[in-house]
Amino acid sequence: MKTKFSLMMTIAAALLALTAFSYGQAGTDVKKAAEDTGKATDTTAKKTAHVAKKAAVKTGDATATAAKDTGKATEKAADKTGKATKTAAKDTGKATKTAAKDTGKATEKAADKTGAATKTAVKDTGKGVAKGTKVVGKDVKKGTEKTADEVK
Repeated sequence: MKTKFSLMMTIAAALLALTAFSYGQAGTDVKKAAEDTGKATDTTAKKTAHVAKKAAVKTGDATATAAKDTGKATEKAADKTGKATKTAAKDTGKATKTAAKDTGKATEKAADKTGAATKTAVKDTGKGVAKGTKVVGKDVKKGTEKTADEVK
């Protein structure tokens, strides 16, 4: 039995050593897998950062181009608006000048007509006053003659 017990102990010791070695190997494999995963994660993160940086640069370039195009379009619109305003101002000035000339002519004609009508009215008034004066003068003369006849 002693031999049997010794053999069993030897087998048990061998199994125990094999189990410990197995666990040690598994720990090494897990550690290696974790390191590989870490390296892969690091590489992926670097590639993702690089791609993100390129995209940001392209987005920045596109934004700058769009801003320049918008600025040019705004400048062109402002130029066109300025030209249209200038043209409208010139047209308004011409129309105002023409209207002022027409108003001046109409005012001059009205003044001429008013002057002529006033002149005619003055003449007519003068004639009326002269006739009235003659009539009054005749009546005064008659009245004076009657008074002189009565006084005699």
